[in-house]
Amino acid sequence: MTPLVSVSNLRVSFRLGHKATVAAVRGVSFEVPADGTLALVGESGSGKTVSAMSILRLLPENALVDPASRIEFEGENLLTARPEHLRRIRGRDITAVFQEPMTSLNPVFTVGDQIAEVLQWHRGLSRRQALAQSADLLAEVGIAQPKARIGAYPHELSGGQQQRVMIAMAIANQPKLLIADEPTTALDVTIQRQVLELIARLRERHRMSVLFISHDLALVGEIADHVVVMRDGEVQECGPVERVFRAPQHPYTRGLLLCRPRLDQRPRRLPVIDDFLSASGPRHTGPLERPAASAAVIEARGLCKDFRLKTGLFASKVLHAVRGVSFDLARGRTVGLVGESGSGKTTVGMLLMRLLEASAGDVRFDGIDLFAASDAQMMAYRRRIQVIFQNPYASLNPRFTIGQILTEPMRVHRLGSGEAERNERARRLLQRVELPPEALYKYPHEFSGGQRQRIAIARALAVEPEILICDESVSALDVSVQATVLNLLLDLQEEQGLAYLFISHDLAVVKYMADEILVMREGEVVERGSSEALFRAPQHDYTKKLLNAIPRGIEGRLAPLAA
Repeated sequence: MTPLVSVSNLRVSFRLGHKATVAAVRGVSFEVPADGTLALVGESGSGKTVSAMSILRLLPENALVDPASRIEFEGENLLTARPEHLRRIRGRDITAVFQEPMTSLNPVFTVGDQIAEVLQWHRGLSRRQALAQSADLLAEVGIAQPKARIGAYPHELSGGQQQRVMIAMAIANQPKLLIADEPTTALDVTIQRQVLELIARLRERHRMSVLFISHDLALVGEIADHVVVMRDGEVQECGPVERVFRAPQHPYTRGLLLCRPRLDQRPRRLPVIDDFLSASGPRHTGPLERPAASAAVIEARGLCKDFRLKTGLFASKVLHAVRGVSFDLARGRTVGLVGESGSGKTTVGMLLMRLLEASAGDVRFDGIDLFAASDAQMMAYRRRIQVIFQNPYASLNPRFTIGQILTEPMRVHRLGSGEAERNERARRLLQRVELPPEALYKYPHEFSGGQRQRIAIARALAVEPEILICDESVSALDVSVQATVLNLLLDLQEEQGLAYLFISHDLAVVKYMADEILVMREGEVVERGSSEALFRAPQHDYTKKLLNAIPRGIEGRLAPLAA
């Protein structure tokens, strides 16, 4: 069968200065089948997105494409196509859905106007006709009350709804190729499942091809027909998804498949990519052994948090964000909070830190009532409990060097006798999170996402805490980097007896990390239990729904759903 898109010997580099260049894609070749799904898989920096954006010619101005490269679409080399021809193709024949919908949608236009613009530009419809079709498209992608939603602004929709709007915009002109660039990375596991099913169903209905980009092979196994595994700008392995999953040939592919936490095993440490690339191979570490339960260091009882939201000039309503949450947290142990966005998980963590004031309830830390503590008592308490946030790009001050980021909390809490001692402590912290000492003099933008998260962990450890609140701290990372960070957290817990409140929507990760799991929905705990018991025999329908949404590779193929 003739492929829809054929990429041959693609080479792309970027100018970094007057003469310096860096190669991003080095001789990549692949074919997107007609009426099929091809997946590009690899870690951040592997060249996946650069390869895909080369098809649309949407590379930045400093990109250099080798003249010998070819990208053929319907017999024409897109790399040499005229700009006016490319404008006709983009949005009509080839469209894209990106990772973060909020940065792709214009915040000052309604979603209806943004979808209508695509129809008006490529099909010459009137605004009235385009808005009517926009409502039909919103209905097709599963948004309730589509006629009312066309007047909504992006910020009035959830993340999953925003991504559905992006998909509606992408399929508006019934494209021949849909490029889906990490479309589910930042979404809850249930919303992720819905978006995958939607893409599979739309591909079948519109007989279009899909180029699906991801770092997670478990997702790819559910939706793709063929897979191309990339690393450092080169293709490491390619083939039918069944063959690649059943019998991967390259050690890098085996690493991507096995470094994600599994539901049927709980090893002492997760394998990482380097284990598979080394001559010795993966290290067998045996089962993960957890310490026995001890006296609770945190006792939370009946936590409640209400927010009053204005609905008009004089009207308001109360949002019950957290309702009656109770749990104990012991030294050396981990309590996991799982649930979809809006379930109240992060709010519980903020209540423990007293970054939000509780509407009701009680929290005791070593017997001290935190809600009655003075400011001086709270300062001492905040040194003993720290938080690691989801996005290290936003939680690290871009104007501070790493040395300043690490020593500032020491200075605030008066740790160390002077700057020399604080800098030495910062060096030891960097060594502990496996970063070189010269990182002290660099800025956050000079590090990858995984390295930034290690810096965030080092900052949390700078004041020698007893409790860490990990708020979606690995959900945005590549699966290989995620494994490294999870291993680091376990090592720190064993060595220092840290207690973790581990907040996540990824149940596979929570099962691996947590001793006890609380499942939250709409502010309430609907089920709790030990990690093994809850996954072995879930009782609540909501827990079963979350478990069923976990990506399972080729065992969870979406083909029947698309039929």
